[in-house]
Amino acid sequence: MITLGPLNDAPGIRHAFFTRVGGVSTGIYESRNCGFGSGDSPENVARNRALCLAQLDAGTPSLVTVHQTHSANIVAVDSVWAADQAPPADAMVTDRPGIALGILTADCAPVILVDGAARVVAAAHAGWKGARSGIIEATIDGMCRLGADRARIVAGIGPRIGGRSYEVGPEFRERFLADDDANAFYFSPARQPGHSLFDLGAYVAGRLERAGIGTLVLAPNDTLTEADRFFSYRRSVHNGEPDYGRCLSAVVLEG
Repeated sequence: MITLGPLNDAPGIRHAFFTRVGGVSTGIYESRNCGFGSGDSPENVARNRALCLAQLDAGTPSLVTVHQTHSANIVAVDSVWAADQAPPADAMVTDRPGIALGILTADCAPVILVDGAARVVAAAHAGWKGARSGIIEATIDGMCRLGADRARIVAGIGPRIGGRSYEVGPEFRERFLADDDANAFYFSPARQPGHSLFDLGAYVAGRLERAGIGTLVLAPNDTLTEADRFFSYRRSVHNGEPDYGRCLSAVVLEG
């Protein structure tokens, strides 16, 4: 698993961006696939999730995840639901100890946010659609409603598709330029004429910074190129594979 220094400094809070290594799944899901939405065995997914919770070393937390829809919808979590009853959302916030908030990714950016003083934590799934529609800002607003101060919030962006790996067509770039000409900063020329490379991590970081959080850190990992460590939707498409696994990122307040 990967942890980020500034998040580690928050007392009484545990977090992790888990890799695909160290689980029980096989084949294209090897080995720690945590996505029930994949074609993997539900028993394997449940065992992989349990392994992640044990590795968090935060007692015996209960894991909650959401049905991710690339939206700006968030959920305030005050109780645990079953995996098959997950509400549609792309971020969760809580001030309740013992509930691990889990986000699943396979190229999108997992974002963990904490306010150690207020004891409020959040986890967000930031693909380009959700980030563009405001999932970052909605998550921070949700934390503030529970007593967080945005100037104290520490955010960590986990492994995601890298800025040199994410090639997009001209219509993709035009969407972002229509929002703000300054978004040109997040694009660079690709080899294919008319195409660009998009830096998702930098775009998410920019939205976090403009939202006024106190501290930001980014993991350096690229999910597409680091095939031995991470699942990648785009890599599975390139390889002609029928499906792909999902990595889990989680944060929990210790009791």
